[in-house]
Amino acid sequence: QPWPGPQPQPEILAPSLPRETWAGKYEFLLSCLGYCVGLGNVWRFPYLCYRNGGGVFLIPYFIMLLIMGMPLFLMELSLGQYGAAGPITVWKCCPLLKGVGVAMLIVSSLVSLYYNVIIAWAFYYLGSSFQSPLPWSCDAPWNADLCQVVVVMVTCWGYVLQNMLGSTSRVSASEVFWNEQVLGVTHSSGLEDPGPVQWPLALCLLAAWILVFLCMLKGIRSSGKVVYFTATFPYLVILIIRGAMLDGSLYGVRFYLSSDWSRLQSAQVWSDAASQIFYSLGIGFGGLLSMASYNKFENNVIRDTLVITIGNCCTSFFAGFAIFSVLGHMAWRKQVPVGSVADSGPGLAFVAYPEALSLLPGSPFWSILFFLMLFTLGVDTLFGNIEGITTAILDEFPALRDWRRKMALLGVLCISFYLLGLLLVTQGGIFWFTLIDTYSTGFGLIIVALFMCLGIAFCYGVNQFCHDIVDMICRCPPWCSHMLGYFKVCWAFFTPCLLLFTLIYTFLDMYSVPLRYGTYKYPAWGTSLGVCVGALTCLQIPLWAAVALCRESGTLSDRFQKATQPLRSWRTATMRDMAGDVIDVPFTITLTGSD
Repeated sequence: QPWPGPQPQPEILAPSLPRETWAGKYEFLLSCLGYCVGLGNVWRFPYLCYRNGGGVFLIPYFIMLLIMGMPLFLMELSLGQYGAAGPITVWKCCPLLKGVGVAMLIVSSLVSLYYNVIIAWAFYYLGSSFQSPLPWSCDAPWNADLCQVVVVMVTCWGYVLQNMLGSTSRVSASEVFWNEQVLGVTHSSGLEDPGPVQWPLALCLLAAWILVFLCMLKGIRSSGKVVYFTATFPYLVILIIRGAMLDGSLYGVRFYLSSDWSRLQSAQVWSDAASQIFYSLGIGFGGLLSMASYNKFENNVIRDTLVITIGNCCTSFFAGFAIFSVLGHMAWRKQVPVGSVADSGPGLAFVAYPEALSLLPGSPFWSILFFLMLFTLGVDTLFGNIEGITTAILDEFPALRDWRRKMALLGVLCISFYLLGLLLVTQGGIFWFTLIDTYSTGFGLIIVALFMCLGIAFCYGVNQFCHDIVDMICRCPPWCSHMLGYFKVCWAFFTPCLLLFTLIYTFLDMYSVPLRYGTYKYPAWGTSLGVCVGALTCLQIPLWAAVALCRESGTLSDRFQKATQPLRSWRTATMRDMAGDVIDVPFTITLTGSD
């Protein structure tokens, strides 16, 4: 049948080794679920939920899932599966937007640089959890001064009216352990004073990268087997059951779900819901696109989208019960409000929650389970990021697909990330960690997703894209057809509008609230450096668009039209059999003046 979309441009293809495919559909589903269900589900969503009106936050959260999360997730999966290519090569469908793929590669690289540092922290705490008592608990002898308790007895006519317990220290033993022993941040004054490397953390970081290298040594053939453990283990951890049995747990759950309907009038709530959906699903990093490129052609991407996105959001919701039930018990033990012990980010995972676990009977066992869970959550997400980077490089340079060269490439990547990551495990490394974390996945990532959505909807054509999805699914059930019509409307209007709203609010928040870590306020040069990191991602889009226009001939209008047409190799150079195997058919085209 003739190509129903824009006429493809001719291109010379070089023979290459065939691409891998997933051994089974469950490996793909588990890999995507593990990639999406990450640390943000545990340490960010519960905090946002209680901060933005409790149970009321679920209303904007699921609205954003339906209008922005699912459509973008389906778009990235469909693009990768139909094109059978990584984040850069897949833009043969619209060469003008090749910069979107390059930007995805940069974002994934920045995230991989600091994300494994979190895994190194989890490694450190996991090793420390085999001690009894836990080194951050008040039962440890070296924490006696921090945990010394003053008992004040108030009496009246010989009767005791009140018994007040309070610590003589303003900081907890868990906070001291985190800041002094793990990070060593108390010996650094800021960004300009990183100090020496914390060698225990450096060794943990080295172990983490070695593990990633070994698990991904054979690509999806090896990582696809590892996810059977790493993606399912967090669901087997019974912290939610143990937390529900503690005194004061209902107090924490009530605090987590208490509803404040007036919060729905705040734009901050809707912005938080949009950003949480966006980041928790891993949209715009290129990992989803890369993993989907190894699918068989007829895989039902709409079904996979529904399963993974709903599973991810339900995991976030139920993780809040595991977190706040234990925090409620700690608040009950300390006789303080739950809000005074609640936190987000590293402060929750490595300060507040470890302190709460230290109060439980058999605390080392629960601590081992918790940090092993954090480790598996982080490793799965890192697998997706590294897969996105390697797939992008291998598709651009097919000669590297030989297993020896591929192993060398993976080794070079892991060694490079480890050496660059040493800055983040110095005494002042947490300041650099926060800076990269804030700006590498800030406004730049939203702009990447916005251009991806606009490019597919208006340059490639939303009708053509829907036709491609139907072509993959073949026997499209009626419910798939209805869902596709809904997604088509979202891609063309609602999703870009929500992305634009989130982007504007991100800029306003970035300039109105200065970046801080604890009491440390970042200097102007540090903030400017962070903005440059985000801008580096965005600049790839106009830069590579200019390159694509320069490669064409004619007027500017003609060049733009040619640069938005798919290359011939986008569809006609790659034939697929009914089993979904890829068959590369090399050919050569000779152009004449009349062509």
